[in-house]
Amino acid sequence: MQLTGKVALVTGANSGIGLATAQLFAQQGAKVAMLGHTADELEQATAQVQQWSEAIPLIADISDADAMQRAVTQTIQKWDKLDIVFANAGINGVWAPLEELELEEWDKTLSVNLTGTFLTVKYAVPYLKQQGGSVIITASVNGTRMFSNTGATAYACSKAAQVAFTKMVALELAKYRIRVNVVCPGAITTEIDDNTDRQNLKEVKVPVEFPQGTIPLTSGQPGTAEQVAQLVCFLASDAASHITGTEVWIDGGQSLLQG
Repeated sequence: MQLTGKVALVTGANSGIGLATAQLFAQQGAKVAMLGHTADELEQATAQVQQWSEAIPLIADISDADAMQRAVTQTIQKWDKLDIVFANAGINGVWAPLEELELEEWDKTLSVNLTGTFLTVKYAVPYLKQQGGSVIITASVNGTRMFSNTGATAYACSKAAQVAFTKMVALELAKYRIRVNVVCPGAITTEIDDNTDRQNLKEVKVPVEFPQGTIPLTSGQPGTAEQVAQLVCFLASDAASHITGTEVWIDGGQSLLQG
């Protein structure tokens, strides 16, 4: 899965799946533009990745069109090309009963997860067209194969829409030799769950019981960011040269059991 000579943009690169993937990209020879919105964390993450390859930090809110356009421009000014885009950044947002979910909360989740994906890919496309490339988007088992996390309505809808977006643009961009795929992780050990705002879900939660754990392949143990990074690196590489418009679930069978 060598990526020598490639330039990659990774959003949400300061931690979790984004950081693990940026590290693996660098280890495989890619130069990495690492995008995040927390300066201190991003600087530390970039320093880690620079152990293996060139890397630069980019501060931006992925839902801000001007900021994302500037970030892509900075990447091009640094390395004069862009081959790989990992649109990974997102939020869990507020999980609440439908009648208690505020419009502002709904809008925030859709703005970051869906509009952020759109903007990331939109501004990268003119440069990907120059030589072809690979786009990988992080969705989720939620909204794509699993619907039992009651209250996660905004989040699940944003993730389902990311899969539709992937398929639409994969066909549109195929003639430019740009491949677009989407990964759908299940329970992964990252920090994103710490930022989930769960509100009053007890009364609406559908009771589901799994005596042997919810992840059949590992007896309930979650996956790791590094495992997702391996999948993303494969999809970014020439080893996946005939794969586009495809969603890949990486959840140890969780969504088959819990869907």
